[in-house]
Amino acid sequence: MFTIDETAPVIVRLSTVIDAPLETVWGLHADIESWADWNADVDRAKLDGPLLPGTSFSWKTHGLDITSTIREIVPGERIVWGGPAGGIEGIHVWTFEQTGSQVTVHTEESWSGAPVDAAAEELGQALRHSLTTWLAALKARAEQAG
Repeated sequence: MFTIDETAPVIVRLSTVIDAPLETVWGLHADIESWADWNADVDRAKLDGPLLPGTSFSWKTHGLDITSTIREIVPGERIVWGGPAGGIEGIHVWTFEQTGSQVTVHTEESWSGAPVDAAAEELGQALRHSLTTWLAALKARAEQAG
């Protein structure tokens, strides 16, 4: 099982509870090419094959062109991706847990590399803001879709 880099200078862990079925929440999150439709921070996203470990996707967020590779996927439960962007090595773990009619979405991401070493506090705040916005957008769209 893949995890974030616990030794990285930047680690952010956040969760939200979404009042929508797991199928809806997972469906939105796992449809990478639709991210830009509901997440204002994502300009575009393109999956380069099936949603399976080893498949990459390219996306643009906050002015950065990123290529991430799916490292692990358990449909409806967990997806992990990572890769380099601008000298930063990111590892991102998402988990989804249904409890009754709600889904708890937990995200944790680590960033390491020279740019992070040089500005860990600022980059940590930027990542926290980005993930907070992402979770809020996912919650809003999933609850709207019901």
